[in-house]
Amino acid sequence: MYLELFKLKELPFRLSPDPQFLYLSKAHARAKAYMESTIWFNDGFVVITGEIGSGKTTLIETFLREIGPEVVVAQINQTQVSAIEFLQVVLAQFGFSPFKMKKAELLSTLNNFLIEQYAAGRKVLLIVDEAQNLGMRVLEEVRLLSGVETTKEKVLRIILAGQPELNEKLNAPELAQLTQRVRLRFHLSALSADDMRAYILHRLAVAGSQDREIFAPDTFGPIYRYSGGIPRLVNTLCDTAMLAASNADSALVTLGHVDEAVEELQWLPAETRAAMAAASGRETMMMALPHHASQVHTQTAVFGSQIPLNTPTPSAPPLARLILARDGQTVAERGLHPGRLIIGRTNGNDLQIDSRFVSRHHCQILTNAEHSVLEDLNSTNGVFIKSNRVRHHNLNDGDVVTLGEHELIYIDERVNGRTRVGDTGRQQQPAEPERDEDLPD
Repeated sequence: MYLELFKLKELPFRLSPDPQFLYLSKAHARAKAYMESTIWFNDGFVVITGEIGSGKTTLIETFLREIGPEVVVAQINQTQVSAIEFLQVVLAQFGFSPFKMKKAELLSTLNNFLIEQYAAGRKVLLIVDEAQNLGMRVLEEVRLLSGVETTKEKVLRIILAGQPELNEKLNAPELAQLTQRVRLRFHLSALSADDMRAYILHRLAVAGSQDREIFAPDTFGPIYRYSGGIPRLVNTLCDTAMLAASNADSALVTLGHVDEAVEELQWLPAETRAAMAAASGRETMMMALPHHASQVHTQTAVFGSQIPLNTPTPSAPPLARLILARDGQTVAERGLHPGRLIIGRTNGNDLQIDSRFVSRHHCQILTNAEHSVLEDLNSTNGVFIKSNRVRHHNLNDGDVVTLGEHELIYIDERVNGRTRVGDTGRQQQPAEPERDEDLPD
């Protein structure tokens, strides 16, 4: 890596949450104070929301490092579970072996544990990250748990952290009783341009820069333009720019290195991504092409030609096909027309894979008359072809793409002239997804 060139003791822009690197902007400091309030108040119930990569998990890890031994904590990160599985996971966090218990026994055990901890002078805190994935029945269990109390006070403190959809879910009429129990709600916004600059310098200082100039002054504007102030995206762009500088044997990251990183990552400016997401009716973090590519709001330049976004011609056959499989069984099939197909866990994607191993927006495939290209959208668990993790890959006929427990088989209809742009004919209808019996309710 580039540590020796930049005289750093550790990587400054890793994506894993590390409290040591936490930069407390005003918004982050306020969110952390709200988390701490769950310990101060007898009825502590706080909801923290923020965009993907805004720093929620790092705040949680920092908060957990600072609380004392008088607080007993259950931290839940896997939220695609049924109501019974949720109660089992909570009890397992408290040291029980609950996986053969039925619901009545689970609730009785948990209630008794909470009362015992209160009697011993300890506070009990439940933290749920990625809480936007909790089902309505699980959230109802959270409401019931929040109501466990002695004659004087509640005995369970709760922090729910998640993406903005969590707020939408909590605002549903059927969750009105739960929402009434929430003491504080806060949305963690992106960093401002000034905060982003301070954030970058802070991380460099923690990594051992000793106030040496590593990023040229004119690089911060473009970094903000393309990252939108989202910490995870700032990390990705800065790390890639440092790699570009390292490849050029330069101990200073220049504007040219940032441009090279943007081109490698194939990003559009943050404002353009937001406009595209608004136009399509989705909240997506779509990564696209470098700033020097020709672009309009409804089209993106790919491979030197203009392709529309998600605008297949109904009468035209697909240029390629994707077969989604799990355990050797076909789950779904999608035709690829000129444009973009986004794959992820939530139902706002063009191809939804309801799996705990798939990110909200995991990857995308860009197709034109000649090629289809696979791009990782900064997913947590990655995209693999032949056991190799890839971020940008020109798909070939027969490629098998692994996403967690699922496989995407790519079939190029253009091979041997099977399909040509301009051909007409009946479009094959995609197969209806089968229910995955292994997925929780």
